[in-house]
Amino acid sequence: MALSSRRIRLIIRGAVQGVGFRPFVYRLASELGLTGWVLNSAQGVFIEVEGAAETLQQFVQRVETDKPPRAFIQSLEQTVLDPVGYTAFEIRHSEESGEKSVLILPDIATCPDCLREVFDPADRRYLYPFTNCTNCGPRYSIIESLPYDRPNTTMKAFAMCPKCREEYENPLDRRFHAQPNACPECGPHLELWDGEGVCLAKHHDALFRAAEAIREGHIVAVKGLGGFHLVVDACHDAAVRRLRERKRREEKPFALMYPSLQMVKAHCVVDEAEERVLRSPESPIVLLRRKEADSVAPSVAPNNPYLGVMLPYTPLHHLLLRELGFPIVATSGNLSDEPICTDEHEALHRLAGIADLFLVHNRPIARHVDDSVVRVLLGRELVLRRARGYAPLPVLVKEPLPPLLAVGAHLKNTIALSVGRQVFLSQHIGDLETPQALQAFRHVIADVKELWGHQPQAVACDMHPDYLSTQAAHGMGLPVRPVQHHVAHILSCMAENEVEPPLLGVSWDGTGYGTDGTIWGGEFLIIREQGWERFAHLRPFRLPGGDRAIKEPRRCALGVLYEMLGDDAFELLEQVFTEGERRLLRQSLRQGVNAPITTSAGRLFDAVASLTGLRQVVNFEGQAAMELEFLTHDVHTDETYPFSLCEGTPPHMLDWSPTIQAVLQDIQEGVSPSLIAARFHNTLVEMMVVVARAAGIDRVALSGGCFQNAYLTGRAVRRLGEEGFRPYWHQRVPPNDGGIALGQMVGAARG
Repeated sequence: MALSSRRIRLIIRGAVQGVGFRPFVYRLASELGLTGWVLNSAQGVFIEVEGAAETLQQFVQRVETDKPPRAFIQSLEQTVLDPVGYTAFEIRHSEESGEKSVLILPDIATCPDCLREVFDPADRRYLYPFTNCTNCGPRYSIIESLPYDRPNTTMKAFAMCPKCREEYENPLDRRFHAQPNACPECGPHLELWDGEGVCLAKHHDALFRAAEAIREGHIVAVKGLGGFHLVVDACHDAAVRRLRERKRREEKPFALMYPSLQMVKAHCVVDEAEERVLRSPESPIVLLRRKEADSVAPSVAPNNPYLGVMLPYTPLHHLLLRELGFPIVATSGNLSDEPICTDEHEALHRLAGIADLFLVHNRPIARHVDDSVVRVLLGRELVLRRARGYAPLPVLVKEPLPPLLAVGAHLKNTIALSVGRQVFLSQHIGDLETPQALQAFRHVIADVKELWGHQPQAVACDMHPDYLSTQAAHGMGLPVRPVQHHVAHILSCMAENEVEPPLLGVSWDGTGYGTDGTIWGGEFLIIREQGWERFAHLRPFRLPGGDRAIKEPRRCALGVLYEMLGDDAFELLEQVFTEGERRLLRQSLRQGVNAPITTSAGRLFDAVASLTGLRQVVNFEGQAAMELEFLTHDVHTDETYPFSLCEGTPPHMLDWSPTIQAVLQDIQEGVSPSLIAARFHNTLVEMMVVVARAAGIDRVALSGGCFQNAYLTGRAVRRLGEEGFRPYWHQRVPPNDGGIALGQMVGAARG
């Protein structure tokens, strides 16, 4: 087996059975000299194929471009795995054995055929915003129960007209058994409401008048596929600032929707992989490097070199953006920390004081589904928020699991349900910080259990006793299996990449409850066949003010300096604290009161961001660390700072104090913050390499919120590879707490 050989798994769903798809795949693989297999299953077409990386890339591209004429790919899920040494390519028999789990497809972006009809004046669906067919349209957001038939969807109230019924019943029509099938005669319609719910216009006139309002700088709440968007002209700075003020969202970037790929390319740098994701059936928000000359309002993404961009993914969005001809802010219809609104009457109440007008429709939304967020890293998709287009597609694990429910973390919450070898991950629920979010969390749990008709025998949760998800788990009357937060991160990465123990996991994030009652977050864990070991961690320091330190990087800086210098730390931070604050903080640190101990890598990022003068207080989670990453753009250096690994009986300790000392020296000498940021990132990567050498395990998994950082992850993967290690990182499951439920599931199953 050649060392450069790779294996990829493709799970392809859509109109791919009974259309000659397997023989096509066999011919293509044989032509390219690849080995592996293809089979049909109840879930779609499964392919495993091995060969050189470049040839595999060509194979994936040609599966999409050269597919049989009658085939339509709704979703193509790709995972890169280690090779197993296939010797030939074969068509395997269809998978019929075992429990057949019902697969619910995610909502799928409008297909080219439907789009053509929507803009064809001669077509009966001309300008109809709810056009769909078997190959596209709503799925997960309209299903109320299984099986997936029209009476079990929110379309049940709309009786099909004779023409739609004829399409629906004709096996040769692309709308054969398209459950949301509708037309202007028999389907849902648009209305424009004012803030009191009074109807101002209907049908296309409602859309036209909503577009006029957006042009004039008004905020319009638009009911879409899985909930409401709050929409304003993205080039109108005053309108964007007004939206920020009303939504109570100070600086966190807003997502944008663009009329066309051409316009995206005028404003952003878009490579081939990013273009593919933008145009994919999943159609997520993609993080793109903005060009200096873009005309987007500064307040869309303050101090941020990236824009979160998506293309229209429903006929309604296509029609609205075609009418406007410019990019819009399309942010979730909610107040900060609340779940997205799904019902127009609820929206009138919850979005009162934010939206000026409401563009609504009468197709009910069965469950909230946010837009997914993706960045392309090392040529692959890295899903940061897994929702529309991806959820609730399952992650396949090696062995069948007992019936379990995993309730996830406190932030970026998702939940998971196991059915045989499949772990169904819910859509993004969000931070469990408000009564509305907690209600949404409970609703999603009830929803997934009902949808799959599955009663879990036990529930997996985080070890943190104060997490609302943990408390909910203990209130379910089932056996509870707590899984340590950072172990769950690593198990999640292992499950997604199909990696078996032993393995070294680098689990870095902001906060996680440790087995010793302290706050972990800079962990090196060895995962074994039986159990796990905390092999090493970053040097601990105190967080003065506890949770307040998460929002004030200056407190993290103080904690780090106090660990190194004691009371002398206050002299270095005279400018950032008042005399009164210094007095209280000195007392807190001396007595260890309201100053918990942490090993958090995320808080170390915050400390360096504060010391370099980048940011002393944040307006959203991770802001300081993100801005530190942004400084590394266009800096090319392999320089590092000193650090030491204090070895003894594990856990070993990585001492960052020489690093911070050198950072302070650089600041004093006027070294640019960009170079300091790059050297700091490089140092963290070298810490990983040193610990990997000490552990002597060749497989290394990278997980936790810190690995959303493209510079850190990209360099870690490269350096570990150069040193002879085999790194694994996330692809379709978020590295942040959105992936915790999968890890909890695996951990609970392993006991």
